[in-house]
Amino acid sequence: MADGRRTPRWDPFRFDRRRLAATSPAGRVAAGVDEAGRGCLAGPLVAAAVSLDYRRPLGRELRGLTDSKALTRAVREALYLRLLTSAAAISVVAVSAHTIDRIGLHKANLWALEAALRRLGGSYDLAFVDGFRVHDDDLGATQLVRGDSKSACVAAASVVAKVTRDRLMVSLDERYPEYGFAAHVGYGTAVHRAALQKWGPCDLHRRCFAGVATPQMELFSGD
Repeated sequence: MADGRRTPRWDPFRFDRRRLAATSPAGRVAAGVDEAGRGCLAGPLVAAAVSLDYRRPLGRELRGLTDSKALTRAVREALYLRLLTSAAAISVVAVSAHTIDRIGLHKANLWALEAALRRLGGSYDLAFVDGFRVHDDDLGATQLVRGDSKSACVAAASVVAKVTRDRLMVSLDERYPEYGFAAHVGYGTAVHRAALQKWGPCDLHRRCFAGVATPQMELFSGD
């Protein structure tokens, strides 16, 4: 800033604490839900729910926690390992490409988010869902737009979902080496689309996505 003052850094842990205090004076546990792989051409959609108990010194244990998309793979992996011991509870749900084709992406996404949160068994005082409003009011969840960059528990869920899905896609690369899943983990990169042009879709591909079941032919320039 021009006057030399530094803009305060956003603290996702402080956000959770303030919302807990506003919800209940006795509130201590916040849960967050997020997904990974919604826009991928191949592989499952993975949703994760993570609850954090704010009676623990989480700011030190999980230093640097934020939206998984803003982190490098190495940092995500390190935070994931710390979350395994720091989180109060973690649940993960995966929806296959076949199910996405059968019921549609949006329905599959909402189902996965609700299922992941439901598996926490209600052991939280408040819950946030990143970007979506779930239909089960009994879950007591609040939609939080860009929640993975605001709330520590949502950011934690984004890290768990992303790392879980990436690891799965890397392991599947050995079964389907022609598609390069270890590099792009199913996203629609140029390399992935070129492989689809050459080999066509495999069992992991979402055929309901444009350009997957019937990849567009390259235009002939006539030169």
